[in-house]
Amino acid sequence: MRERGASEEEIASTLTGGERFGAKFGRSGFRRNFVFDGLWRGRRYHMKQVEVDWLVISLIVKYF
Repeated sequence: MRERGASEEEIASTLTGGERFGAKFGRSGFRRNFVFDGLWRGRRYHMKQVEVDWLVISLIVKYF
C-alpha cells in the first residue's frame, strides 16, 4: 500500500464510493480519482487514481 502511494483512507474511500468495474478472474474492482498536486518518485502529478481489486481474504482467530 505505502510502496504504491495509497493511504488506508483512500483505499476505504475507493471501496465505498469508487466506480465499480470487472476485474480479472471474475473479481470486482473499484477505482477513484483523487486530487494529488504533489511529487511521486521525482515527478509532479495533479491527480492520482487508486484501483482496488476486491478479493475475499479468510480470517482465522483462535483463542486458547
